[in-house]
Amino acid sequence: MDDFSVNQDEGALPPIVFAPRQGEPRQLFVLLHDDESTPAQLDALTLALKQAFPQSLVVLPYGPLRSPEGVHRWVEPDGPGQDNRASRIRRALLPLVVLVQRLQRQYGLDSEGTALAGFGMGATLALEAVNAQLDLAGRVLAFSGCYAQLPGIAPPATTLHLLHGQEDAIVPVADARGAHAHLADLKGDATLDIASQVGHELHEVLVRQAIYRLQTCVPLRSWQAALGELRDLAAQEPDASSDGPETPPDRTLH
Repeated sequence: MDDFSVNQDEGALPPIVFAPRQGEPRQLFVLLHDDESTPAQLDALTLALKQAFPQSLVVLPYGPLRSPEGVHRWVEPDGPGQDNRASRIRRALLPLVVLVQRLQRQYGLDSEGTALAGFGMGATLALEAVNAQLDLAGRVLAFSGCYAQLPGIAPPATTLHLLHGQEDAIVPVADARGAHAHLADLKGDATLDIASQVGHELHEVLVRQAIYRLQTCVPLRSWQAALGELRDLAAQEPDASSDGPETPPDRTLH
């Protein structure tokens, strides 16, 4: 096993930041690599987001633990006497939440315009972060990752997009299906996309589907707000016809 540590003299590496060519950013994407990797793992996703959302700020932090070989981890590796995995993941969340909130303040962006995306352990951190801080981000893109522990509540201000390979041997697709079903039981706002003949990889078909979800999926909370306005109007106009568009489903689940 690699010897992972933080060089206290140098400190953690600063994140990689891609700003819009012109004007102020309108969206914030924070992309999280897998354990034992680097932000370069997310190059294809970074490029796709920059092309689809040219006014976005794309930020790729490094996991704080790094080995002499130059790969990074978010979470301390297993070792004698350590706490369980879920506890170690929770400890890794605070610096991430602080980073996202600092970027939001610095660029005047709110949670609705913020998305977290991650692969593997990065996906786990993204999912856990929006439950640890319920107003952190409006979207999560979780590629080939899942919860450390299934949550007791679904984040009310976040749409969760689970994207997984059918042949994933590291994080079984059954975990993604189970998480999606659990979120449905919690009346959460989530989608699940599974790519056949794809393993534990950030495959281009999943990247394309993630962009499609960002561009087309109307958050459940938006439906609820619109329905609330319609109900208010109906209450003010008791003679209005009941004919009209069908009510959207209770959950935006695919």
